[in-house]
Amino acid sequence: MKKHLYIQGKWKEAKEYAPLYSPFSGELIAEIGQADDADVDEAIEAARQASKTMAKLPASKRAAILEKAVAIMEARQEELARILASEAAKPIRTARTEIGRTIQTYKFAAEEAKRIHGETIPLDAAPGGEGRLAFTFPKPIGVVGAITPFNFPFNLVAHKLGPAFAAGNTVVLKPASQTPLSALVLADIFAEAGLPEGALNILPGKGAIVGEKLVRDPRIAAITFTGSPEVGIAMKNKAGLKRVTLELGSNSALIIDDNVEIDQALIDRCVIGGFSFSGQVCISLQRVYVHESKYEEFLSSFQAATEKLVLGDPLEEATDMSSLISAKDHQRMTDWVEEAVSRGANVVTGGKPVNERLFAPTILTNVASDMKCSCQEVFGPIVVVTPFQKLEEAIEAVNDSRYGLQAGIYTRDIQKALKAADELEVGGVMINDIPTFRVDHMPYGGVKESGFGREGIKYAVEEMTELKLITIKL
Repeated sequence: MKKHLYIQGKWKEAKEYAPLYSPFSGELIAEIGQADDADVDEAIEAARQASKTMAKLPASKRAAILEKAVAIMEARQEELARILASEAAKPIRTARTEIGRTIQTYKFAAEEAKRIHGETIPLDAAPGGEGRLAFTFPKPIGVVGAITPFNFPFNLVAHKLGPAFAAGNTVVLKPASQTPLSALVLADIFAEAGLPEGALNILPGKGAIVGEKLVRDPRIAAITFTGSPEVGIAMKNKAGLKRVTLELGSNSALIIDDNVEIDQALIDRCVIGGFSFSGQVCISLQRVYVHESKYEEFLSSFQAATEKLVLGDPLEEATDMSSLISAKDHQRMTDWVEEAVSRGANVVTGGKPVNERLFAPTILTNVASDMKCSCQEVFGPIVVVTPFQKLEEAIEAVNDSRYGLQAGIYTRDIQKALKAADELEVGGVMINDIPTFRVDHMPYGGVKESGFGREGIKYAVEEMTELKLITIKL
């Protein structure tokens, strides 16, 4: 099956097509059109022209379009989940969860479209401001360039499209090369929902062509990107005066205090945090710091629960974990574990491929802070567990990172919880939960090399609007 480009509300044949293979089976799924420079130029111009129409749509109409898209997705949930499982190797149960979250994200966007407002400014607070009325209101920023990753190809796209449409903007979307089908299916969904032609343009293709053009073209008013720090930092350097939102990497950590009961609920959360979608989650649990008095108990229980995970075909209902997104990442897991072991790390469980497609969920101990499995973003099924004596040591260890997206702490001491909340150098602190917790309307983003700006529909709308001031001399 050939999948074309989507520009100006129409499917357009590409000059070149690339094969899309299943990460699990290696089977050919589709031939995907690859946008060239002329296609990108055409899509940006289509979005620019449509931005005039979108900007004039009343909030009620923008909300209605998003609500209709939600209804269509709800009717097609299983179909969408199977697309996701096929192209991303996301286990079908996990895929259904993502589709549910995606629907919720668009619902939040529909609601937020009705809440975009400004405020009055008391100009008479300054001498010379008397006798004037002043107010602000947010205006659509224009054309948004959205560049999305493979790991949540429905929901992270929703975090770009939802707020953009809610605010009255148009979008040129470049989906990840491995997961274009999850994006392309949205073309017909939003067309059916009544989105104006040209408001959504979808261009699979090479980052060096599509992404580069979006970042540099002056008709693009804002870039919203989720991906690696290296690419994100390069984008920011090239974007000039564009509005830029970057959601980048992490090596998220969890602290488990000495007063915490190591019960099954805690262990289950850590297994979900570390190994859901094979650890290919921006806030996947990668580092666990456990008080020395609880260390052995936690490690034993964590190992036992991890070894119960079912690995296999993502379309099988029983599967908990499937293949990594690419053979390159599969090999990288092996290389990073071998590097850690060669320097004295211990493999508690896993640590090697199950076969050419599957890598065993892995727990490592005695890992130095400068080993790749600890200091870099694993983005795979590897969790490092380390004991600590004092909370201050654990906080310092969490902060000893180039990243700062989210962190978690389990404790029954409110003073320790607040100390961690204050001192952890991250965008979000989850008290009595794993750092992998996220709901889709909360502010989400990081510090240091984890990103710039915030997502979460309300906060993304703020990134995608310009504040205009009006004053009236009475």
